[in-house]
Amino acid sequence: MTSKDDQVDINNVTFEPGCINNWHVHHGRQQILVCVGGEGWYQEWGKEAIKMKPGDVISIPLDVKHWHVATKDSWFAHLSITVNGVEGSNEWLEPVDPAAYDSLK
Repeated sequence: MTSKDDQVDINNVTFEPGCINNWHVHHGRQQILVCVGGEGWYQEWGKEAIKMKPGDVISIPLDVKHWHVATKDSWFAHLSITVNGVEGSNEWLEPVDPAAYDSLK
């Protein structure tokens, strides 16, 4: 769905078990994650990680540092919905600390 004033992009993203991502920020766009398969993790900077299961929805505020990946023993698939992305950009930051990822239960 696209209009003159806003844009909505929907992508199906899949992570293999144990995949570790980088922290990142979506500037100028909001992202919504909808878990559609497997189990994964989502974490915002300064907050505890949240385990995601099919049907879970996470709304990521503008310009919030975060990451999202599969759990150690499950594939993870989510729909990534971005809105107001016409002038937006992604900033990829440091990798998620492997020890912090390994400590998630």
